[in-house]
Amino acid sequence: MKRAISGFHVDVHGDWVAELDCGHGQHVRHRRPFVMRPWVATEEGRAAMLGSEIDCVRCDRMEWPDGLTTYRRTPEFDAASIPDGLRAEHATKRGVWGRIHVVEGGLTYHVDAPVHRSLRVDPASSAVIVPEVRHRVEPGGAVRFFVEFARVRAR
Repeated sequence: MKRAISGFHVDVHGDWVAELDCGHGQHVRHRRPFVMRPWVATEEGRAAMLGSEIDCVRCDRMEWPDGLTTYRRTPEFDAASIPDGLRAEHATKRGVWGRIHVVEGGLTYHVDAPVHRSLRVDPASSAVIVPEVRHRVEPGGAVRFFVEFARVRAR
């Protein structure tokens, strides 16, 4: 899925990495003739790309970024107390990640485009909520769970 470039840094091998607004990093190498990104080679070129969107394969794979800061947690819900908003399709805001933790029982986590996935979540697993991707939960009988929210730390 597309994510905006918010900055750049150089990795330990001297390659440029685009810092994306989702919290992931994406290498942006200029390696002729196979990868043509001449804008990477200059400060002006990189500055001109700030705000541009590139594909984030790690968001597509629903990978939790390093360096997120947890800032809120919901109360524990059961099958009777799940808010209607969690059962209906909804999404978090830009830069807001979530993780569903099931304490008891299980639920199904449905994720819409561009991910298109349904996952069974139980106490032995957790599920990642990707920013701006529509999703919903469906209890599978008796269940207790909570959601923690995290965001990208200011750089």
